[in-house]
Amino acid sequence: MDWQSILATVWAAMNSPAGITAMAGVVLWLLNRLYTAKPLWAEYEGTLIAAVKQAEKLVPDDSPNKSLARLDAALKYALQVYESAKGRKATQAEVAELTNGIQMVHSDLEAGGQL
Repeated sequence: MDWQSILATVWAAMNSPAGITAMAGVVLWLLNRLYTAKPLWAEYEGTLIAAVKQAEKLVPDDSPNKSLARLDAALKYALQVYESAKGRKATQAEVAELTNGIQMVHSDLEAGGQL
């Protein structure tokens, strides 16, 4: 058998109803995997909301660098919950994602008037 006959056989199999169905199934499976991928912080959104609200209460409005202090307090709480749930120390990438999540949650809460 030469390459042309092998390619012709593969091409015929791919253009058959079963081949088209298999290809569509693979494409749908890949799209489903991409669609359901969530950022790390989305899994811990409730914890991040609690961390932001707790930080708002802990750090007074008249303190210097209150935004940074509140972010730090919220991040410490979120990391404590995350590390106890995972049973290991968070990596720098995970810390960065949680920090980003805290900022997004804070923005949403502030826009909704919940802070």
